[in-house]
Amino acid sequence: MHKEEKNSGMETLNNSNNQRSLERVVSQKALQMSTSFSCQICVVGFLCGLCFASLILVTLSSFGTFLFPHYSFSTTMPMLNLSWNSDLNTTITHCSFKPQETVRLTDLRSRFEEQDERVSLLNSAWSCVLTKPTKTERSECLLKLGISESNLPNPPHLENCKVKPQLHKRLDTRIGNDKFPPWTTWKGSLDMHPQIHQTVSEGAYPPWIAGSDEENYPLTRKVQRDIWIHQHPSNCSNQDVKFLLADWERLPGFGIGAQIAGMSGLLAIAMNEGRVLVTNFYNRADHDGCKGSSRSSWNCYFFPETSLQCLGRALELMKSEDALSKGILTTKENYTSKHIWTGPTPRIWGDPWNYLQPTTDINGSLVASHRKMDRRWWRAQAVRYLMRFPTEYTCNLLNEARHAAFGKIAAKMVLESLAEEWPKENGERPKSADIDKYVWSNHRPWVPRPLLSMHVRMGDKACEMRVVEFEAYMQLADRIRSHFPNLNSIWLSTEMQEVIDKTKEYSSRWNFYYTKVRRQDRSNVSMAEYEGSLGRERSTNYPLVNFLMAADSDFFVGALGSTWCFLIDGMRNTGGKVMSGYLSVNKDRFW
Repeated sequence: MHKEEKNSGMETLNNSNNQRSLERVVSQKALQMSTSFSCQICVVGFLCGLCFASLILVTLSSFGTFLFPHYSFSTTMPMLNLSWNSDLNTTITHCSFKPQETVRLTDLRSRFEEQDERVSLLNSAWSCVLTKPTKTERSECLLKLGISESNLPNPPHLENCKVKPQLHKRLDTRIGNDKFPPWTTWKGSLDMHPQIHQTVSEGAYPPWIAGSDEENYPLTRKVQRDIWIHQHPSNCSNQDVKFLLADWERLPGFGIGAQIAGMSGLLAIAMNEGRVLVTNFYNRADHDGCKGSSRSSWNCYFFPETSLQCLGRALELMKSEDALSKGILTTKENYTSKHIWTGPTPRIWGDPWNYLQPTTDINGSLVASHRKMDRRWWRAQAVRYLMRFPTEYTCNLLNEARHAAFGKIAAKMVLESLAEEWPKENGERPKSADIDKYVWSNHRPWVPRPLLSMHVRMGDKACEMRVVEFEAYMQLADRIRSHFPNLNSIWLSTEMQEVIDKTKEYSSRWNFYYTKVRRQDRSNVSMAEYEGSLGRERSTNYPLVNFLMAADSDFFVGALGSTWCFLIDGMRNTGGKVMSGYLSVNKDRFW
């Protein structure tokens, strides 16, 4: 009996030990599971769900009590007691509905909004500098924005239109009566430094030519130098100096391109006959934007083709019948239209057009030669000379266009470069050093590069050339981009609104910039009618801005069948852009 009881007691003890061992194993297993990451995530998700449900019930209860006083939504929930050893206890008892990622996104969004505000503020401040001509007006404009002029960063995309024309005037004027202009082998204003001096050489070339000789049409530097000397005799009153005085063409059907091409022909005649070309009335400058003596004159937009002394002398001779009869002075009426438009190219320099580099692409092939190589070369030289230096008025037009297109991009770039949080005052800006004034001042205004310029000519041009749709131009742009993948910016000029509308189809891959002007919505409107609807000032200003932007761009896509594109090509090929190439959707009708 005692033995049985003893055996029974032993079995009970063993069972008890086995049970405790099993519980210990289960507890350890549970502990391992509870500390695993996946388990923790599941539990956190479950408990957050319970907390979220509680919140909904509380909200509904309050809402129901307000709208339905006879009903109530119970929010009483059993308390959960989780007592295992885990780091989840703290997480569970502080159930949060604002995950860290959401906080970060909110902070990031806030920083972006703050950055956008600063970009807009800086862009507006630069607008004050651009649009307010006097220091008092600028200060008042900036004060309204809460900014002091001393704390305003320099706008990299704007040019100093007071200083630059003064420099150009110095480089376009003889020193004394007989001496050459201060052309040196140095660029910019280095020769103006008070402690530095380089001797002016009559063998130096004009400073308005950029790039190496290989990057320009043959003999461009020598030709530009010789044209300037021819057009600026040291003594305009000398009896041996003869003149050709001509108004710019003003027939209704003549656009700006045709006017420039016609004047290029007259310059060729003047060079061949040993005359100084003097231009007189320019109808496109007959508006209120051109002030004083520059009204109705080419020198509203660009430096005059000759000196003021020669202009005065030619106008004086115009009153003399003797000067006209003896041929001391001739006018446009002395020459036929055929002579002006298709007359002989000056051969003072031989035949350099035979050595033009074949960098024009039409239909996938380079154009090595054509029937009008001489005319293409000469018009390029003529347009470069006539447009060698823009005036203060044109400089301001370009500033306005660049600011409208690139102002905010430039502001963002500048703010990212500043160490302090602008516009917080951080002391005065460092004073301008010599290198700013004499070296860096020669750099051109900033634009997003590389930049492709594209002129899409449609409308009434169909009577003169094969008109091509916008898609064909963009195919050529894509060809350029396949070789230069960092190219994504296009400066677009066109008279057609449908072209502007079609840019939306390409906006995911390209950034388009263009002047803000009303465009044609019908293709059967003549250019003369369209320009008349814009008014003389606007219809002249915006095309010239587009022309100069195209000349300075890294690449160009156009239609050589258009005189305007033909002249842009010439301006680029005498401005260091020969090796950038030219992709055209068609060829000139006379080639």
